[in-house]
Amino acid sequence: MSYQITTQKELRQTFWRDHPYLTRVPGKTQNQYPADTRVAWVEYVDAMAREGVISDALANRATL
Repeated sequence: MSYQITTQKELRQTFWRDHPYLTRVPGKTQNQYPADTRVAWVEYVDAMAREGVISDALANRATL
């Protein structure tokens, strides 16, 4: 991968961009989203960490 995501804000932006079929609701916290959205988030963060796009530290602290 030619770029590195270093902040939770950037990670969330790319998640919502890459998952247009999921509904983003400003003001909702992570646990207020449906299970399918939370599962997609966890899988996305895990994949980004394995591909080296984000650090393990960011993966461990990232919340939707």
